[in-house]
Amino acid sequence: MSAGRRALACWAAAVLLVATAMAAEPVRIASPGEEPIRIGSPEKEPIRIGSKRFTESYVLGEILRETAERAGIGAVHRQGLGNTGILEQALASGEIDVYPEYTGTIVRELLKREGRPSLDELNAWLAPRGLKAAVPLGFDNRYALALREADAERLGLQKMSDLRKPEAAALRWGLSHEFLARADGWPALRGAYGLKAAPRGLDHGLAYGALAAAQIDVTDVYSTDAQIGRLGLRVLADDLGFFPKYEAVLLMRRELDAAPFAVLAGRIGERRMIDLNAQAEVDRRSFASIAQGFVASLPPTAGADARPAAAPAEAGHGFAARLFAPDLARLVGQHLLLVFGSVLAAVLLGVPLGVWAWARPRVAPWMLGMVGVVQTLPSLALLTFLIAALDHIGAVPALIALFLYALLPIVRNAHAGLVGVPAALAQAGLSLGLRPLQVLRHVQLPLAMPTLLAGVKTAAVINVGTATIAAFVGAGGLGERIVAGLALNDTQAMLAGAVPAAVLALFVQWSFDALERQVAPRRQSSRWTG
Repeated sequence: MSAGRRALACWAAAVLLVATAMAAEPVRIASPGEEPIRIGSPEKEPIRIGSKRFTESYVLGEILRETAERAGIGAVHRQGLGNTGILEQALASGEIDVYPEYTGTIVRELLKREGRPSLDELNAWLAPRGLKAAVPLGFDNRYALALREADAERLGLQKMSDLRKPEAAALRWGLSHEFLARADGWPALRGAYGLKAAPRGLDHGLAYGALAAAQIDVTDVYSTDAQIGRLGLRVLADDLGFFPKYEAVLLMRRELDAAPFAVLAGRIGERRMIDLNAQAEVDRRSFASIAQGFVASLPPTAGADARPAAAPAEAGHGFAARLFAPDLARLVGQHLLLVFGSVLAAVLLGVPLGVWAWARPRVAPWMLGMVGVVQTLPSLALLTFLIAALDHIGAVPALIALFLYALLPIVRNAHAGLVGVPAALAQAGLSLGLRPLQVLRHVQLPLAMPTLLAGVKTAAVINVGTATIAAFVGAGGLGERIVAGLALNDTQAMLAGAVPAAVLALFVQWSFDALERQVAPRRQSSRWTG
């Protein structure tokens, strides 16, 4: 088998694995006349739990997964899917079944309403969307604004309206991206208090580090954030009562049975939630071990093993322990499937496009220009567009985005490789009685193969890095560690995802280099002389 065919066989095997993995994802469709089976029941697919990209949501998502499994129900946690809008869309499309949310967010951000409804009233509002809120967890996680205690004391700032004082005009604001865009966030808060600040956007997990380093002076916080007390911050009073109550509840699809989670109702007070957050942000414990320790302290549920499980021991906090954690093989496998699946699809389309552009010189500039435009699109913007267009999160939009990014180097190099083949060689083949397609297959494409492989290599190496963004839409991969590290402002956690991704990029580079060395001698031996 030639080197080119061996390469194609490798790509085909990778895509087959991607298709198998995607096909294995359960679909919640009942046959006509069949009685619906409760989501999460042992005879059906597991409950799919989502979470946002901040510490508390990660911890609560793991608590839900552990609670369901303790009740004998399968569950998977799709961590850090994004902001409120993405989670709502994931619920509506059936990508997830439940995630932890807050009543104020549901009322203002999702429903675009005002007031403080009861749980029954809230569910009446949610019913047309096929959703419901259940299982109040027992704490209220309010939004607030905070700054360093020394600055607050020096400027005499006690409440939010004090931020209108001339002395506060020089304060540097850094607000989380979601808060800047939310209906119950900065736009409305600025109007309510008459604030004139021009805040910069940053990830919520990085805001506390920026405050500690005096890079910003004011940020939005959650009242259960563990870092408030640790850094000695002053939380300004909401003297106009702008923020609604943010009682933690479970937002779920209406058909989901909430009974397995009922044991959590009222079990997590504000102090307990602050402690759970601190275990992640200060003690650097994994979300899974925090959840297991908490659920082990709960009373046994009906049908569950009455013997409480012991809290798991941490495998270690060092970088090596995080790097080689048990999830490494799963994340690397997901990452490889995203990369190879998208690049194979780009090869199958990009090579014919490159050949067509070469055969139609007038079309070439337009073709290369169109595929080049895709490279200018920000990756997160492209993912957002695909999620909205497909009404889907997970591997599908991630694979499409990576496929689009891989097109340019493959189309461009296929075209350049064929342009670089001397026209005299094609003419010689035609003189020997070969048809044009035979000349293309047996003369021109083999001679263009090194340039073509260089384009495929470039696409694959680039996609190894770009695939880390797939974690933002629940497609998995090594980006999961990076996103979680951002939420915790944990450099080691981020490096535990970045280092394997870098090693993987080097491995792909070296593999293609070896393949190119095999192809180059074949090109030389097949070069015509005359």
